[in-house]
Amino acid sequence: MNITTQLDQELWHKMQDPGAYEWWYFDAEDKESGFSFVVIWFSGFPFSPYYTNHYEKWKNRILFDIPFPSDYSGFSFQLYENGREIVNFIKEGRGELFESSSFELGVRFEKNRFTHDPLRDEYTLDLDFSFPSRHKEVKATLVFKTCRRIIYEKKDTNNDGKVPLHQWLLSVPKADVEGTITIIEQPGGAVRTIPVSAIGYHDHNLGAVPMQEYISRWYWGRAFSGHFDLVYYVVFFKNNNYQPLALLVLHDNMSETVTVHDTLRFHEHNFRRGLFSPHHSRNLDLHYEDVGLKIHHDTVLDAGPFYLRFASAITLQIEGRTFEGIRGISEFLNPLRLQSRFMRLFTCSRVWRDGKHSIMYKSYNSFKRSLDWNNR
Repeated sequence: MNITTQLDQELWHKMQDPGAYEWWYFDAEDKESGFSFVVIWFSGFPFSPYYTNHYEKWKNRILFDIPFPSDYSGFSFQLYENGREIVNFIKEGRGELFESSSFELGVRFEKNRFTHDPLRDEYTLDLDFSFPSRHKEVKATLVFKTCRRIIYEKKDTNNDGKVPLHQWLLSVPKADVEGTITIIEQPGGAVRTIPVSAIGYHDHNLGAVPMQEYISRWYWGRAFSGHFDLVYYVVFFKNNNYQPLALLVLHDNMSETVTVHDTLRFHEHNFRRGLFSPHHSRNLDLHYEDVGLKIHHDTVLDAGPFYLRFASAITLQIEGRTFEGIRGISEFLNPLRLQSRFMRLFTCSRVWRDGKHSIMYKSYNSFKRSLDWNNR
């Protein structure tokens, strides 16, 4: 796993190797109002059960048409209020729905797009989609104003660097986010408008082969506080002979200095698992000399067969001082579970494949819509 912060690496790589993937991730959290959201654009949706099925049949020579990433492009939007899901939308489709460029930063899936203004160093996200299975329409304009960038590079040295390309671009560790989100209920047209004044984050991932062929699991998280902002990243590889990668980025808001630690010791404990959630650690400790980070994966915001998203409680110890009560967003991913055909069937309930009729998707969203109605 290579790590970079170079802005030009955020351009679309036009990766067309079978099983390859690329995504652009944005999130924001408004602690005053209790709203948070996640927006992702995909060229090659690595968690798609349809993409994985096609890839495996091609690899096993059951099918001969190549599973191009562009045929599994996608877009997702998740909105939470005080930890409760309001919108959980994932749609994928063929390359005709996706548009990007290797020369200008920006991505479109259907009517959902983001652009970048290099002079202002701002990202503008324009969202406009229908969610028929939940009887909703969503429109939003959100501006991510970059607060800071950092300069950092690290190459994957496992097997003397002779490994498939997987790359994490830490693009915007912190952004001021402003805008509005509008939810239109159908039928009836009841409108809810949500003003957004939040702190956000943005990164970019890509890989030349399916994640489950190289990565066994990863933890990622970010948090903002009065004294310190932080981003952490821990990746374990499928080949047990490969050294895991761990990274901690600390920004001291008092001195306006950034420190990057990449020779961390880490410890997982308090393991949990569920039928539809992967085996994971609810507590993760990271250490480097006089720096210690304790992450407790507190409240589950979103769960799936291979993925968990948490609101986390974080304690930072640095130079003999302890900073408690830091709240952040954390994720756990186990891509190996994508190999389970049973789990893929369950994942179909979460993904709207354009032009594909799915009983699982229809049934799941009918159930979720009933819950939405009862929670009003």
